[in-house]
Amino acid sequence: MPELSLSRSQLLLLAGTANRPLAEEMAQNLGQPLCAVTIRRFADGEIFVKIDENVRGRDVFIIQPTNPPAENLMELLFLIDAARRASAARITAVLPYFGYARQDRKDQPRVAISAKLIANLITHAGADRVLGMDFHSHQLQGFFDIPVDHLYAAPVFVSHFRQKDLYDPVVVAPDVGRAKMARGFAKRLNASLAIIDKRRPSANVAEVMNVVGEVENKDCLIPDDMIDTAGTITEAAAALKKLGARDIYAFATHPLLSGPAVERLRASPVCEVAVTNTIQIPEERCFEQLKVLSIAGLMAKAIGYEHSNKSVSSLFEEPIAQRATFNE
Repeated sequence: MPELSLSRSQLLLLAGTANRPLAEEMAQNLGQPLCAVTIRRFADGEIFVKIDENVRGRDVFIIQPTNPPAENLMELLFLIDAARRASAARITAVLPYFGYARQDRKDQPRVAISAKLIANLITHAGADRVLGMDFHSHQLQGFFDIPVDHLYAAPVFVSHFRQKDLYDPVVVAPDVGRAKMARGFAKRLNASLAIIDKRRPSANVAEVMNVVGEVENKDCLIPDDMIDTAGTITEAAAALKKLGARDIYAFATHPLLSGPAVERLRASPVCEVAVTNTIQIPEERCFEQLKVLSIAGLMAKAIGYEHSNKSVSSLFEEPIAQRATFNE
């Protein structure tokens, strides 16, 4: 009998333990159950991975963010290797959050370029494609030697803020590097644009030097790709409040919420912190202003498009007038 073509091979969803609720929600959106997988630890802490169903000739999608601890990355690599050795037809690593991405260049002597190393590990483990969400920088797509489909959480945030009754909104870029992203949101939300002149004396430390643009008596929206220790957002919010801003909203795709982040955000003048569920937030890290939006539907659609060999970029082509801004 002729071999089953890849476009017709059966979809199979796998998930590690890093963000099981998101994987289950994506599976529900696809009407496809998650494949049974055994993941446990040996007595010394080593990870054991076994796929409990047949994957031969299947189109396999492995859902696993690679945020710390490093065991999340190891689980992903082991799942890819197990699927490859079980003769999967194609393996796609679905990365709601691509960790270890902030070291993407050699800007100091004797430092690792961790983003390239992790890309190499995923490729050599046996992944055929990568499906990611809001990489820390767009050039990370070029670090992979396999095809990459890069998704944006922008439609989820735009839909959320369009439902609010914002007063003369202004999107405030937290630094010059985020100006293009802020401009894209400003265009779609029919808002004005401001930019914060910030310097970073050391890692996870940010100081606001100046605000370029008019924010007085306006509702301010501060976008970013991630919230780690929340230093950038809280410093920006404090500066905007001093300049007479009305309500201040912060939003970011990836809620790392490390160290003092929760305490800082609770004490800040930010009235809402909107994030997505790319990373599972422990219950003890939740707080009053936090609003979690789901990207499961968007990622599930992308998986469906990839499986049927449709263009993933078409997810971001409506409305046509806003097509280009999703890449900003």
